[in-house]
Amino acid sequence: MTEMPWSLEPPDWRKTIAALDPASRARLAARARGAPLFAHAYAFHLNMRFGGMTPLRLADFTAAQRLSGLKLHVDDGEQASLSRMDDDTLAALATQLKARGLELHVETSTTEEGGLADAVRIALTTGATSLRCYPRYEGRVSQIINWTIADLRRLTDFDPEGQLRYTLEQHEDLKSQELVHIIEAVANPRLSLLFDFGNMINAYELPMPALAIQAPYITEVHVKDCLVEPDRGGWAHLACVSGAGHLPMQAMFVDLLLLGEDRSQILAFGLEEEEGYFAPALRRPSDGPDPFIPDRTASFTDLGPGDLAARLSREAVAAQRQVETIRTMLEDIAQEAERTEG
Repeated sequence: MTEMPWSLEPPDWRKTIAALDPASRARLAARARGAPLFAHAYAFHLNMRFGGMTPLRLADFTAAQRLSGLKLHVDDGEQASLSRMDDDTLAALATQLKARGLELHVETSTTEEGGLADAVRIALTTGATSLRCYPRYEGRVSQIINWTIADLRRLTDFDPEGQLRYTLEQHEDLKSQELVHIIEAVANPRLSLLFDFGNMINAYELPMPALAIQAPYITEVHVKDCLVEPDRGGWAHLACVSGAGHLPMQAMFVDLLLLGEDRSQILAFGLEEEEGYFAPALRRPSDGPDPFIPDRTASFTDLGPGDLAARLSREAVAAQRQVETIRTMLEDIAQEAERTEG
């Protein structure tokens, strides 16, 4: 295997900003300071599995941190999850979120008809504005692509009035060009891409080229950092504290914030701190033209050994620290954009 690209110099985001015209720099500064930051339930993954944290407590965290909204998986919170709530309870949650001035984005880990239809129902009942999905099929890449296209063409059946926006996330198996092909084949104007800062690694792609390919279709983002590790001829990623990993986070922020002319193309940056989450390689340079993707579960982080209370506390501290870290990164970008030459 060749040398890991992350051992080379990362993209120089300051040079990118310096090369912009004055109007673009001003737009970048304004967007960096006004970026729509969302809390993400995965930042509290262990607390929601083992610590009794609920969707409403995540909403309290979101409001306390002065974030725009929250991203919540249908299964986050175990017995308290959206998938376990009846319609009256879902509607009550919608009322509580509205009272806090928070926007809700719902997420699911499937594109199959039953799971997708139920996630749409939940999203509509809670007053959510967006639903994220991704395929989790076992099969040849060509099969997964065709199955996903067929699945996503049913969105208009589940939401005939077009109340929701939908995003398809790169989730460690499909490459960027394959995702773009799916979006173009489905041809639903309410369907776009969710760009994850690290998930392209497992598909043997680099962050900046993947972003460039997906850019015309990206409307939402998952923000995280990770360490890149060799894995059976490909790359795995081990999520870590933001700013401590291999990802060119500020370079990605700059490119994402510049998308869109009159208004920002990116509608949400989900803060998805995932310290300890491990994802193995799913694509490799030795793959044939139509590689096989094995069956896999939805994402989860291993609790690991040691004291449960200490682990849950560390996760909660990391989630709050990520908010501070990302705000600092965005302010650094804004200040760099405002610098005068010379």
